[in-house]
Amino acid sequence: MIFADKLISLRKKAGWSQEELAERLSVTRQSVSKWEGAQSFPDIGKIVHLSQLFGVSTDYLLKDEMEQASEYLSLRRAAAPRLALATFLCVVSPTALLMLSALSEAGRIAMPENAAAGFGLLILLALVAAGVILFLSSASKVKDYEYLDKESFETEYGVEGMVRERQRDFRETYNRLNIVGTTLCILSAMPLFASMALSASEVLLIAGVCLLLFIAACGCVAFVYGGVQQSAMQRLLEEGAYSRRIKARGSIRAAFSVTYWLIVTAIFLVYTFGPSGNAQPSSGWIIWAVAGVLYGAVAAIMGIIERGAYKQ
Repeated sequence: MIFADKLISLRKKAGWSQEELAERLSVTRQSVSKWEGAQSFPDIGKIVHLSQLFGVSTDYLLKDEMEQASEYLSLRRAAAPRLALATFLCVVSPTALLMLSALSEAGRIAMPENAAAGFGLLILLALVAAGVILFLSSASKVKDYEYLDKESFETEYGVEGMVRERQRDFRETYNRLNIVGTTLCILSAMPLFASMALSASEVLLIAGVCLLLFIAACGCVAFVYGGVQQSAMQRLLEEGAYSRRIKARGSIRAAFSVTYWLIVTAIFLVYTFGPSGNAQPSSGWIIWAVAGVLYGAVAAIMGIIERGAYKQ
């Protein structure tokens, strides 16, 4: 979409006539008419004023659609490993707290239980903070493309063809990542069940929980790495969770992993260190065990709900 078409679309969406827009820009109606007819182009000062009036970026006004689409896909492809790492950090964040507390309580390390819990909490918070920073920095890079989640738009045929070609090229990788992620989430409970079956000590039992979290985190990495790139293409094509029908009523988000594990972390901290807690992190391992087992079920339920929403 060229500048002239974007200007017409934005003006009509705002409900303004050419005269009203010209008045807001302190130009003549003829100037606006020439801009919309692609007979002339506004200077940079007017471009900035237009971006402020319509609440869009200057890049959106100046760049053609093919360039924008390519840039957006490149940004999301570059963000995919960072977002996957951020998810991994959030999921494994409690492992140091659990292991240090268990080892201290069992007398395996020369560290008081309170000190072990304190160091474990510091590591947990540092990992969560690092993950949040990665999420926020990745989100800031695509702030100019927020309209893709909220508004309907027309995609030029050439752009649609380019995106569909990339989607076809990525389909095999995306399916493989989903298979790997699902398999890892299902298998993640095996270390815990194995340690329980062998009547292992509490330290080995908690080690099984930590291994459960690590394997589940690797599964989340596969889901997020593939999902970020797939969702970027769906946004441009207005398909799946980003179809116009879903946008109109509020889409069901596929990326729920981080929220899920942060809520689990909050429940664990309240259970352990809240008003009724015993301040013994190792005693709260059951929360992580249950959360790890349920994660695969939650992911499956979300998929069923989402597919049902697409068909409505």
